[in-house]
Amino acid sequence: MGRRLEGFQHVTERLQYVFGPATHGDTDSPVVHRHDDFETASEEDLKNFDVETDSQGHHYAVRNNDPGPTSTDYSMK
Repeated sequence: MGRRLEGFQHVTERLQYVFGPATHGDTDSPVVHRHDDFETASEEDLKNFDVETDSQGHHYAVRNNDPGPTSTDYSMK
């Protein structure tokens, strides 16, 4: 093994000793989806974008109601 890999493994072994083994939870239980205020705000922001695909298959977002330059638009400076 290389020195970096051995060093990394040494660090992870020490962390496991200090914090204990990683817990993965019950992989058979369903994921609980919590719809909080942050997620609601994110969904509202994402409603302003459409996903486009170019001829090479690349996906990108296009604002569907462009408000023009804003105070956080650093490309205009």
